[in-house]
Amino acid sequence: MTEQQINRVSGRFIIVLSLIALLAVLSGYFQPPQPDEGTAAHIFQLAIAALVPMILLFLATADWRRPSRSARPLAFPVAALVVAFAALYYLEHYHYR
Repeated sequence: MTEQQINRVSGRFIIVLSLIALLAVLSGYFQPPQPDEGTAAHIFQLAIAALVPMILLFLATADWRRPSRSARPLAFPVAALVVAFAALYYLEHYHYR
């Protein structure tokens, strides 16, 4: 595989993992409060843990001669992660109380 192909594949994995994290958090709004972490919490944690090497791989294989073009595929996953962490904060601090 070429660097460009690796970059494209890792970019897609970043999108998928960020959506998995977001959906795992959103599923908590449709469940009653649990005394311990549920499956969705573990899925969220695994998705975030898998995102770290994917982002590093994406950044390592990016073409930095055009930084705006290289960083553009990260816009949607970053937005999804911001929403996921904001929803998680609201879920844990306000929704369950």
